[in-house]
Amino acid sequence: MNYFVTGTDTDVGKTLISCALLQAFAGQGLRVTGMKPVACNEGAVSEDVRQLAASSNVQGMPGQVNPYFFERAVAPHLAAELSGVRINLERIVQSYCELATQADVVIVEGTGGYLLPLNDQEDGADLARQLKLPVIMVVGMRLGCINHALLTSMAIAASGLKLAGWVANCVDKDMKMREENIAALQQRIAGPLLGVVPNFKTLPDIKEVAKFLELSLLHA
Repeated sequence: MNYFVTGTDTDVGKTLISCALLQAFAGQGLRVTGMKPVACNEGAVSEDVRQLAASSNVQGMPGQVNPYFFERAVAPHLAAELSGVRINLERIVQSYCELATQADVVIVEGTGGYLLPLNDQEDGADLARQLKLPVIMVVGMRLGCINHALLTSMAIAASGLKLAGWVANCVDKDMKMREENIAALQQRIAGPLLGVVPNFKTLPDIKEVAKFLELSLLHA
């Protein structure tokens, strides 16, 4: 019951949905923990990692939960290069395996989009493949999302991984014909729609977001 969460782009709500998944599984009485293999942001603390930890009822060691952190809000392979580091997928896999022995559910949140480079040869798809996890795709509902979602779902299939489900996250409150776009995606994506998360005016309580997800629809 471990999953890799990816997005159709950056800023589509991967952390929000990852935290909601953690809350939903925890609500079933399960031990849950979140993992952010690579975090890149300005400042000394990753807000994504902090939110994942707040939604987890099993707390792993910092180096397990977030093996790589860079204080630059750029693509991870560039952030790593600027820091004189090469992101090693084997290290990430080892950290994941350690977390998986401590919890019933591990939600691994990817960085950016599915094919975002992590080093000079490997990307997010390579990481998901090495973790051997089913993928949950977060679609940021805004103009252009259909193309991004279909390309991402094709990339997941090309990786040989199962698309366990996808979430429509309404990031653009003014998106025109949102329901029609969701219907078009349902017709074309080979995986269940787990839920439609509305646009919240203020930062929502994660437990409220979790109510919009239907875990029973997840493909094993």
